[in-house]
Amino acid sequence: MAEAHQAVGFQFTVRPDGVDVKLSQEVIKNIYLSGVTAWEKRAIQFKNGILTGVYPASPSSWLIVVITMMSSLYICIDPSLGMIDTIKDNLPHSRDYISVQTRAVLSAILFATGLWLFLIYLLRYTLKALLSYHGWIFESHGKMSTSTKVWLSLVKMFSGRRPLLYSFQASLPRLPVPSVDDTIHRYLESVRPLLDSEQYNQMEILATDFKNSKAAQLQRYLILKSWWGTNYVSDWWEEYIYLRGRSPIMVNSNFYIMDLLYLTPTHRQAARAGNVVHAMLKYRRKLERGELAPLRALGTVPMCSTQMERIFNTTRIPGIETDTVQHLTDRKHLVVYHKGRFFQVWLYTGGRHLLPSELETQFQRILNDTSEPQLAELKLAALTAGNRVPWARARVKYFSQGGNKVSLDAIESAAFFLTLDDEPQGYDPANTKSLDSYAKSLLHGKCYDRWFDKSFTLISYPNGKMGVNAEHSWADAPIVGHMWEYVLATDCFHLGYTEEGHCKGDVNKGLPHPTRLQWQIPKECQDVIETSYLSAKQIADDVDFHGYLFTEFGKGLIKKCRSSPDAFIQLALQLAQFRDQGVFCLTYESSMTRMFRDGRTETVRSCTSEAVAFVRAMEDAGATNAQRLALFRKAADKHQHMYRLAMTGSGIDRHLFCLYIVSKYLGVDSPFLKKVLSEPWKLSTSQTPQQQLNLVDINKFPKYVGAGGGFGPVADDGYGVSYIIVGENLITFHISSKFSSPDTDSCQFGQHIRKAMLDIQALFKPENDKKTVEHTEHVQRENGKKHI
Repeated sequence: MAEAHQAVGFQFTVRPDGVDVKLSQEVIKNIYLSGVTAWEKRAIQFKNGILTGVYPASPSSWLIVVITMMSSLYICIDPSLGMIDTIKDNLPHSRDYISVQTRAVLSAILFATGLWLFLIYLLRYTLKALLSYHGWIFESHGKMSTSTKVWLSLVKMFSGRRPLLYSFQASLPRLPVPSVDDTIHRYLESVRPLLDSEQYNQMEILATDFKNSKAAQLQRYLILKSWWGTNYVSDWWEEYIYLRGRSPIMVNSNFYIMDLLYLTPTHRQAARAGNVVHAMLKYRRKLERGELAPLRALGTVPMCSTQMERIFNTTRIPGIETDTVQHLTDRKHLVVYHKGRFFQVWLYTGGRHLLPSELETQFQRILNDTSEPQLAELKLAALTAGNRVPWARARVKYFSQGGNKVSLDAIESAAFFLTLDDEPQGYDPANTKSLDSYAKSLLHGKCYDRWFDKSFTLISYPNGKMGVNAEHSWADAPIVGHMWEYVLATDCFHLGYTEEGHCKGDVNKGLPHPTRLQWQIPKECQDVIETSYLSAKQIADDVDFHGYLFTEFGKGLIKKCRSSPDAFIQLALQLAQFRDQGVFCLTYESSMTRMFRDGRTETVRSCTSEAVAFVRAMEDAGATNAQRLALFRKAADKHQHMYRLAMTGSGIDRHLFCLYIVSKYLGVDSPFLKKVLSEPWKLSTSQTPQQQLNLVDINKFPKYVGAGGGFGPVADDGYGVSYIIVGENLITFHISSKFSSPDTDSCQFGQHIRKAMLDIQALFKPENDKKTVEHTEHVQRENGKKHI
């Protein structure tokens, strides 16, 4: 067989005088090329490590300082103030070891090196001090103060040139610990519109008692942690919010990201998967070498890149009490699932990535494979979809030795997991339920055809559509979104397809075929798999999903109304929530804290007293539009202020969460913290970021836009709402709830959102009409002047 011949690396025969080994020239060539590539990679990583290590200076600046100090040996001026002579006097004096002239040169070099290192640290700490200033974020949009302009110029000056991905890490400030007084004040302010007078008074008593008794002790430990660690929140957040959860991560934790909304570059499943996987490998290479540009607000203020380290080769490992995140480096294979079979596919040959055409060949071979799944192989991945403890026990008992261990190691060490799905999905304008089906497929699929523990599962559909299901503990959605933007742009604009829809490039049929992973699943393990599947299926069947494209207007019109698009949408969600439920509820909006070292997220409590006043005015027939508009602007300003506080480390919930963790460690009982941490988020919202890389001009290519992503409902009787503001004229909503709740209906909530958006926009119509008339009159006057 051809594949058997390719798989054999050498031949040998046994003779009386020993073993005669005949090495394959092809394999020797591949070994040589692999070694060259590995050393090239190490050299690039070493070089980039030095560049990052000395940033914002450069290695060449060391030479400049050395030359400057060396020149002092030949002039009368001593810039070292005698330190070079002191160093020289302390070097060995014996002529057998070193001459006087050599000692002078060495002294100058040593002093120059010390001075150079000192200047690097000085630059870093100066930049860190500058980045600790956040006054710019509280200024009105489009109105930058003179002090902020000066600050921005200084940041640019100290930021150096051509930074690499991790260049700014050492200069990022630490996340500050807010004062207890400020946090409690903001907390009480946030719950005031949700509680009646009696409930609020009780909460105020609990808060006051906590502040006067236990808070100071807990706060001291947090401040100590903030000094010692790089971030006082992130490690505890990862451990206690994600890894210690024992319930299924499918739907409850994992999230998804969709493909391009309107376009499918090719309808050939293997070809699309080949291009996308190749683009991911290119991204991984840039990531490993640190060659990606760091994300920067205003094009200047750097964001933390720590989370990006674990995009690839990362798996969540189940445990009895807590899971762990396993991150490996430079694994050269991925695992592909298709119709109940697991295949291992090597991603490199001859020291290089497989080309898109070669990957297409490999994936097509899997699609053409008609072999049947092994015993219990079909639903094996359901173990990752069910409760964590049964999976942890099964992993130790049935997958810790023999062939099962080898196969499981192949999955857990893979670069990522790929599912070649057998049911087409995607947005279809003629089918109003197409986005709903697409979202549910990405979020949970059949409950056994995604490896939910992998950092992400890439999902390929028969019609050429793609998508991603991501595990949440290792990073947040913007990190996966960053990678996905790069992949889609590379796929469509750099790699491309032939006229027949195949990947470009020659077809290499000499590659060894993908290999099947082998399993021996005993009856007891089969029972665990089936139990996990039934548990996961019950969760999946209960998810009520509705995807909705709001096309009436978008960011462009909202900005003309002099409003923040995010505040506009959040207030529309409050209005929709009240119309749907008849009451207000605790609302979660995710905000990032990546302007700080190792920052992740903070909560914006969107249901403010100002938002409630606006919603009540909208529902009050006696209120005028002028009154409603005034209340809207006040509520929008409040929301923006809360969002900015969250971004700059002055949020409420992460501080209270960490105080609670310290109280549990110390055995301190706090009724106030217990009450706070037990409050349900019945409306959980998040905005999917877009254009983090700006690789595609969506004004020039309006069809090349993503549909965003979403997540499952957080509360049993609540809604999960994710939205993406696409370009100037489109907003996509992803709404989730549970069928089992008689009080929620995702489709109905989507209708409430649409009406709320239109009702708010109607408040601005007289204002916009007046501006239109004034603009028209101005144009007419100018044209009249030109005519005269």
